[in-house]
Amino acid sequence: MEILWVLFALLMIGFVLGPVMLRRRRGIELVKPGHPDAADPANYGFVLQEELDIRMPGPDQDLVDVLDLVQRTQDHRAAAQLLAGTEAQGELRWQRVQAFAGAASLELQQRPGGVSESPGGQWLRVWRAEAPKDAGGAAVHAEFLVQQAWRTATPGTDDFRIIMEEAKTACGDAALLAPGDPIPYIIELSVARGLGYPRAEFEQLWLKILDRAPHHMGAHLAALHYWCEKWHGSRELATQFAEAAAARAPHGSLLAAMPLFSVFEHLPEVNLVAGFYQSEVVTKAIHGALHAVHSAHADDPMLAHVRHLLVLFLVRSERWAEAMSQLIHIDGHVGALPWTLSSDPAAEFAVYRALAVAGYEANGGSPATLLR
Repeated sequence: MEILWVLFALLMIGFVLGPVMLRRRRGIELVKPGHPDAADPANYGFVLQEELDIRMPGPDQDLVDVLDLVQRTQDHRAAAQLLAGTEAQGELRWQRVQAFAGAASLELQQRPGGVSESPGGQWLRVWRAEAPKDAGGAAVHAEFLVQQAWRTATPGTDDFRIIMEEAKTACGDAALLAPGDPIPYIIELSVARGLGYPRAEFEQLWLKILDRAPHHMGAHLAALHYWCEKWHGSRELATQFAEAAAARAPHGSLLAAMPLFSVFEHLPEVNLVAGFYQSEVVTKAIHGALHAVHSAHADDPMLAHVRHLLVLFLVRSERWAEAMSQLIHIDGHVGALPWTLSSDPAAEFAVYRALAVAGYEANGGSPATLLR
């Protein structure tokens, strides 16, 4: 009986991955690295897998420099200065708050501390102690608690609820320090999802964000999780939320890409429908995201997030040239969906990048023909 289950599993894996991984009829075939027929991502100037930056979705040199300084010196002051000089209502501040909180959380995980050493992320605790009225430090601390809850505890357990309740209090403290700042409320969206806020309470929270930053893409992505089927909504509610955001998006806003994120959140774990990625729903969502990318400002901090998700959908749809046109803009950074859901984001990204290169070359493309 066990043999039958193994054979069945292998058959299912072949059925699901076969159409993408082995396209002999279209000239795509997996070969060993170094084989004369192997497509080489390096020919396109793509960085080595081990050099991919998993911390951020795209370049932010100021943030990288400050993160390196803070972690090297354990002095929070550079982080405080960077956040103080970053626009409160903008996407960039939200990303930087997440990055600082994530760095502190990872430090603590890697170095929990003990008798002979201080715990990782000590700079954040010092920041809060030395500057309790600093709105930036308060926001980073609230986001740190949220990330700790998701990273170290299981939703539904007492440990998870205790950390999330502490995060909720921290969000309230951060909001009092900066009344017009949407970030404390955006952080609370994750708390709302984890603690299962009733819909009326969630919608009141959402209205506070809309009053402060009605077109904030990061906020919409955080809220989308609540409305998803796997949390407190349904596929229909998530679709309605995403399509409503796209419909009211001003010109140049990446909110037009929201339906693609909704589709992603409801992808079947195993797809047995031939042509699913060429279906009307997926194709329409891809086109909306492509339109958003083409209309967005080149320096929009959320642009890389949309491009990363497009790579997954374009590769699975076998739209190789379009996938390559996204890769040339984001290569080097993989700190975004869908890669961050993997235990090895760099490896996951590298597989899709290699497939895009192979598909592009199998259809006549080359480094010389790729428009940059």
